[in-house]
Parts: sequence; C-alpha cells; structure tokens
Amino acid sequence: MNFLQSILLGILQGVAEFLPISSSGHLVLARHLMHIDEISMLYDILLHVATLAAVVIVFRKRIMAIISSLIKAIQKKNNEQDKENLKLFYLVIIATAATLVIGLIVKKFLDVYPLNYKAVASLSIVTGIILIASKFFKGKKEYHELNTKHGLITGIAQGLGVFPGISRSGITITASIGAGITREKAGEFSFLISIPAILGALILDIKGLGIINVEPIVIAAGMISSFIVGLVSLVLLLKIIKSGKFHYFSFYLIPMGLTFLLFL
Repeated sequence: MNFLQSILLGILQGVAEFLPISSSGHLVLARHLMHIDEISMLYDILLHVATLAAVVIVFRKRIMAIISSLIKAIQKKNNEQDKENLKLFYLVIIATAATLVIGLIVKKFLDVYPLNYKAVASLSIVTGIILIASKFFKGKKEYHELNTKHGLITGIAQGLGVFPGISRSGITITASIGAGITREKAGEFSFLISIPAILGALILDIKGLGIINVEPIVIAAGMISSFIVGLVSLVLLLKIIKSGKFHYFSFYLIPMGLTFLLFL
C-alpha cells in the first residue's frame, strides 16, 4: 500500500466510520478494487483511533461533564444535576460489557471464517435494511429514563457491528431508537460507547505492532486524512439524525451491495 492509497483509505474511513455505511466493510471493498494485499488489522484500528479523536472533540463537553460528576461522586459532593451524567456513565459501562462479550464471539468467528468481499457486500445490504427499520422507530426516552436494558441492547448491537459490512453507527443508533431512546440521545450515546470499544480493540490487537507491514509515514497519512474527514462527517451525521433522515443511507448501501454481488 502506498502513500496515496493510505490517504484515500483514510478519507473513506473518515466518511464511513460515522455515516452508517460500515467503515470496515468499505475498507475491504476498497482494497479489493485497488488490489491492495492483506495488511495488519492494526492499520484499520489506527484509522479508527484517528476518528475516535474526532468523537472526543465533538462530545468533549459531555465527556468532561461525566468526568466531573464522577469526581464529585467520589468526593460525595454530587447533586441532582450530576445524576444524568452518572446514569449515562453506568449505561456506557453496561453497553461496553455487552459489546466485549459479543465482539469477542464475532472476532473468533471471523478468525475461523474470514469474510470475502461478496459476504461483506451482502452484509452491507443487511445494514441498509436495518436503516430502513429505523424510520419506523419513535424513541422518546431521555437519559434519566433509561435502565440496564437500554445499555445491553445498544451494547449487543455494537458487538454485532464488528462484522465487516454491518455499520457500527447504523446498528447501534437504530437499536437505541428501537429501544425507546430519542434520536438525538441515541446518536450521542452510540458515539460515547464507541470510545471504550475502539480503545479496547486497540489493546486486544496491540500484539500486531511487531508485524504491521505499512510504513509509518503511510500510516500517518491515513490517520490524518481519517481524522479531518471524520470530524466533518460526524457533525453532518448528527444533523441528519435529528432531521429523521437516517434511513436515506439505505438508498446507497443496498444498490452498492448488489453491484458488488452481481458485477464485481
């Protein structure tokens, strides 16, 4: 993989990580089209880390509020205003635990049965169908109304997003709305739980550091382009979620998946 290809993959990651079209799936399909040989999974994870930085920047106020509420709770100085942040932290922990269990099961499955680009294309169609379903869900609950069930449902959905072709943001946001969470809060919650998930994936694959077969400058090019494009994509997606047009991405995913299945 060369410098330009890494930039293109970084741009693709930045777009697809947040827009509900599956970044991992698109990276597989893009490599097929560009005839890029197999590279370390660590490269994919580093691109995810770059887009994770965009999540931290966009949701920095909520993240800092949660940290502040946790510190107050430890000092036994928390008040009524801190309850929502503490509830949200609890839900993130529950969702992360569910993601860990499901994600490890999926990862072991993929280690034994790796998916080719045809299978990834098929799962892209599945993601499109999931997004269509989101149009019919009407979530109304705010954070203070949520319980363990909502965290588990969203966490399980995120775990299934490990499958290349299944959009992490698409399935988690749809699951959250389907569980009764408002669209705005579903979008925020989906990306907050992505933080421990991506960090966990990096830790689990840290052994790949010694065998990654991509030059550092090439990796850096991909990460920078992924971060910049990801920041723009995330802000755009949050507006789309609020507008109720989340399902529009199915009009791209389903034809794209069919094209790869039938013609490429």
